[in-house]
Amino acid sequence: MMCDGGLRLHLQRVLRAPRSLVFRALTEPEELAKWWGPDGFATPSAESDLRPGGSYRIAMQPPEGDLFYLVGEFLEVEPPERLSYTFRWEDPDPEDRETMVTLSLRDIGGTATELVFTQGDFATERRRALHEEGWTQGLGKLEELVSPAAST
Repeated sequence: MMCDGGLRLHLQRVLRAPRSLVFRALTEPEELAKWWGPDGFATPSAESDLRPGGSYRIAMQPPEGDLFYLVGEFLEVEPPERLSYTFRWEDPDPEDRETMVTLSLRDIGGTATELVFTQGDFATERRRALHEEGWTQGLGKLEELVSPAAST
């Protein structure tokens, strides 16, 4: 994984799974709930109207503390290669602002997928770092979910 400077987050990962499987895990609510969020967090519900202009709402439950929600609107939906959406918290922290997430998926020989993730622009370095930690852990769980060993 790599992270660039500034108040944007850039992550890259190669997943040992076909691009169509990775796209489904990124977009289908029942699959998303299996990997979404930092370690220790649960995803009790995920709702999605997967189309440009459609909205989504994801419930997140930390190990300790109250349930909270993430909401946004899909900007681009191009299965199985690209997905972008707005990202904002209901009842945001004063340092939060709406950001844009873009996920690009590149097929590598039909058996692996390069995932390129960007998010920004963040209001503060502290919020960018918090998202980096959360996405790094979540994408690690995604990798475990879609890897060949997970299906055996």
